[in-house]
Amino acid sequence: MDKQQKINKLIQFIKWMYENKVPFHSLVLEPKFLLEENKVFIKVNKKENLIGNYKYEMLHGGVIASIMDITGGAIVSIGLIKKIIDKPEEQIKEKIFKIGTIDLRVDFLKPGQGEQFLATGHTLRIGNRIAVVHTFLYNEQNILIASGAATYSTG
Repeated sequence: MDKQQKINKLIQFIKWMYENKVPFHSLVLEPKFLLEENKVFIKVNKKENLIGNYKYEMLHGGVIASIMDITGGAIVSIGLIKKIIDKPEEQIKEKIFKIGTIDLRVDFLKPGQGEQFLATGHTLRIGNRIAVVHTFLYNEQNILIASGAATYSTG
């Protein structure tokens, strides 16, 4: 298996893990992941149990922060894969399992109104112990709802 095939296989593992093995994701958010080597998109549909302001049907701020954190974790996971792709697959997976949020800052820019929300972002730096990412959350009208910056432990 060449490096690109290995990267693709591990990205599919991350997608499966995030969608099926993290109880919080499936219980509360039911996110859909589009993970590629250079792209991360996470889609969340509005559900009644995600609303924080019932009069204006806005997402709860904690839900927005959770989406941003999940997105950041996925971005770091893919970045780690690319950084350590020459290591054995099980060692890469073990490194991914150790990713943890150190700091998360969310700027709430507009009310969290909409029917569908799409989160994306990019890596600023992935080091041996720390990764830094920026994330963004849009509604289906492409209105920027929130932006975030996060730091993750990478082992």
